[in-house]
Amino acid sequence: MLAFLGGTGPEGKGLALRFAMAGEEVVIGSRDAGRAREAAESLLELAPGSAISGDVNEAAAAASIIFVTVPYEGQRTLLENLAPMLAGKLVVTAVAPMSFVRGRGAVALEVDDGSAAQEAQNILSESQVVASFQNISAVKLMDPAVEMEGDVVVCSDHGEAREQVIGLVSKIPKLRGVDGGALSNARYVEQLTTLLVNINRIHKTQSMIKIVGV
Repeated sequence: MLAFLGGTGPEGKGLALRFAMAGEEVVIGSRDAGRAREAAESLLELAPGSAISGDVNEAAAAASIIFVTVPYEGQRTLLENLAPMLAGKLVVTAVAPMSFVRGRGAVALEVDDGSAAQEAQNILSESQVVASFQNISAVKLMDPAVEMEGDVVVCSDHGEAREQVIGLVSKIPKLRGVDGGALSNARYVEQLTTLLVNINRIHKTQSMIKIVGV
């Protein structure tokens, strides 16, 4: 089972949809149980299958793989509260720290630990944190008629966990997981997300990345 903490937001909800379409059992966790229930019901309408709602504690306890898709400003509080429950589990963070500045668009935020992913690993010292899915268009994810196409960089200090997430990526047709090495490399992927947001705003599109030569 896959749990999505922040699964009522566009990225978490979109990823939950795609994995439900791929036959995975998913649970959506939210601080607001009503919003989680609404999100699960909307997923069932788009892709009939197993989408289960619940609060963040229920989701964290139920699943073996946890996706963190909350805004960066909510990450620390969420993970500090759930750290004991997430011990021994694989935690995938798709968080990209950024803010929006009038006249400049999206701006990457500096993180003391180097990246949101490294911050997550420092908080979750007994979990295996993997950084991935930051560069995927939430708009495309939420439209089941749209074929996803692009590469997903996967970074972690835990080799087996990294390979497991690369395998998960392949469950979404036409997406490819690319081994991005150590978790310290996640900062570059997170910052690239900010660039893509600005490119999308300028060109009024939903761009993703593709790595050639690999």
